[in-house]
Amino acid sequence: MRVQETRADQDIVREGDRPSHCCLLLDGFACRYKFTQTGRRQIFAFHTPGDIPDILTLHLKTMDHSLGTITSCTLAFIAHDHLRDLLRRHPRLTDVFWRDTLIDAAIFREWMLGIGRRSAKTRIAHLFCEMVTRLTAVDLVDGNRSPLPITQTELGDALGLSTVHVNRTLQELRGDALLEWEGGVLTVLDWAGLKQVGEFDPSYLHLDPTHFDR
Repeated sequence: MRVQETRADQDIVREGDRPSHCCLLLDGFACRYKFTQTGRRQIFAFHTPGDIPDILTLHLKTMDHSLGTITSCTLAFIAHDHLRDLLRRHPRLTDVFWRDTLIDAAIFREWMLGIGRRSAKTRIAHLFCEMVTRLTAVDLVDGNRSPLPITQTELGDALGLSTVHVNRTLQELRGDALLEWEGGVLTVLDWAGLKQVGEFDPSYLHLDPTHFDR
């Protein structure tokens, strides 16, 4: 692996690139995204430490979207040839990567449902529940406090909402005493209430059930 420190708001790999390495996110937050012809961005996924966001490049030679850092990140780049050799020598790892790809698809389906059919309040609450659950699984949650160093603009780009709409909805969630979100830290004040507002059923994440109990 080649380990590299990368600043916030930098592209790791861009749409149209033909990468020869996969990227393991060791520390920090990243996202996958694409722009419309008019320059509007849609974020498809947020990535946390332990993720390999571009594992698809092992089989799809040309990137059809971009991967970029949200915060400063520590990245480990693994050459495709080395990764293929590793998978040949340890076939069970192939099952792990395949399972991870299927869970990625499950998350995409849940996000599509949210953008297409849920209210702004439910979308935001659901995403917060998802991120807390995923961060709990990698031991990054301290009590009811989770790192969530994204901006309101990035949240809107992920959920199809304007920054004004995001801000208004966050005020409503705060007014309901469900959460606080300041300085890149999300504090959940009422987990059961946030799950109810977000219509959050964590089964699509396919995690150990103990991560669901807070």
